Amino acid sequence: MSVGPTKRVQNLRSPHEMDHNAATEEDESSSLLRSSPTQWSSYGPSPDLPSLQDDPSLDIVISSDLESSRSQSSVVTIFAMWNTMMGTSLLSMPWAIKQAGYVNGIVLLVVMAGIMAYTSYRVLTAGRSLANNVLSEFSDVVRVYLGRFFEVAAIICSLLALIGGCIVYWILMSNFLYHIGLFIKAHVDGSHGQHDNQSYFRTWPHFSDASCDNETVVIHPHKTTFERIWNETITVPLFLIVVLFPIINFKSPTFFTKFNSLGTLSVIYLIVFVIVKASKWGINLDLNNHHISLPQYSSEFEWSFPALTGVSALAYFLQNAVIAIVRNQKYPENNTRDLVIAYACVCVTYTLMGALFYAVFPLAKSCIEDNFLNNIASDDPMAFVARIGLFFQMSCVFPLLTFIIRAQLLQFICGSVWPSAMHVLILNAVLVLVSVIFAIFMPKIGHIISFVGAFCGFTYAIALPCAVYIFACRRDGNLTFFKLIFHGFLIFLGFTNFVAQFVIIGHTK
Repeated sequence: MSVGPTKRVQNLRSPHEMDHNAATEEDESSSLLRSSPTQWSSYGPSPDLPSLQDDPSLDIVISSDLESSRSQSSVVTIFAMWNTMMGTSLLSMPWAIKQAGYVNGIVLLVVMAGIMAYTSYRVLTAGRSLANNVLSEFSDVVRVYLGRFFEVAAIICSLLALIGGCIVYWILMSNFLYHIGLFIKAHVDGSHGQHDNQSYFRTWPHFSDASCDNETVVIHPHKTTFERIWNETITVPLFLIVVLFPIINFKSPTFFTKFNSLGTLSVIYLIVFVIVKASKWGINLDLNNHHISLPQYSSEFEWSFPALTGVSALAYFLQNAVIAIVRNQKYPENNTRDLVIAYACVCVTYTLMGALFYAVFPLAKSCIEDNFLNNIASDDPMAFVARIGLFFQMSCVFPLLTFIIRAQLLQFICGSVWPSAMHVLILNAVLVLVSVIFAIFMPKIGHIISFVGAFCGFTYAIALPCAVYIFACRRDGNLTFFKLIFHGFLIFLGFTNFVAQFVIIGHTK
């Protein structure tokens, strides 16, 4: 949800392509849907089936009027892809590497980037030309080659990714708001700790292992009034309803699209944050089996590695937005090159963030949480700034996620983005209720991201692009045994990754 979202949930923030000066809600809705993960189109007669031969340059023949409208440079395209894939998965990367083992985790991050880059390339080739020699939406291609059933399945998968993004965002916003409240209280009553910069972290009470606690924690037999009112998993998720529910019912989401750049700023700040902490903590990593009792010890391989492949499937999830991103590319022949560069940059960013934080973390590696900011004390000033920025950014993106869900689902069911205020209120109430339930009873973003990522990675990111390519090759008469085995093996890997999430759920740390 990407979420994530997301993207991985973040890859859903394509609404920056909207026309901010649109005069009507219909214009805004149409523009947002054009750039959203599931692309809608009128269902006219099925166009001729395209040829999906290997074409590294993706040479797209376009009419002169369309060519004149293409003004997006390769630099902009690469940055848009990078920005789309960089999401909340970034916070879970150190935890994901912990699940896989340090060396194995780094290798799998690179391998997953390669697989997802290849299937994104297949989406580009599939969308090359359904009609009029222009890029067509992937859902159109799925409908033509695989039928209406699989098109609806693709839409459902995309909606599930959006819903997963809403859940993860609600959990994270509750977490950030909770720690922001603790920071303010600590500085108002003067109770903030006197930490040096090298030991400014905390994981208690999430772990019982004393080695995970670097603070002197006094456990009170009775909670204070503030602790009863301000509880991360009981009251704060409910307080968010008062703030967010009114704004997600706005008819127009245009206002929130103006804050899209906050996502980029938040990612840059997190990178700086980890680098600063690394410079203070130093390297705390030992891969030597003879020192397994030391906090610095890290195994090279863990059997719970599917948690990382699930998280990375969502982290590298671009298949539902890649066509929208390259639509205005000035030189379409550079699409493949730009795609590879973008995935390389994203792979470096995720690997650097995950591996660096894991390597410098001063306590036992088992203490690393699925949101690495939870390992930092509430009264850490740098962490406070990060939580403030992320909370505000997610508060602006969450209404966009709910709007896309509303637009796609209600358009599909009722034929209108806004059939009535009652429809919108009921749908938004259900979305908020589901998000609050997860925030209270299962506030584990690592598990949620890995499950959503593995499912969407198997269905939308791997199975559909590979299946479309196999059917296209069969139609064109050039389906070889190697192509069938290779793409069938990719589908098998995606399915295995999804099933493995159920197997390792009780073994993740």
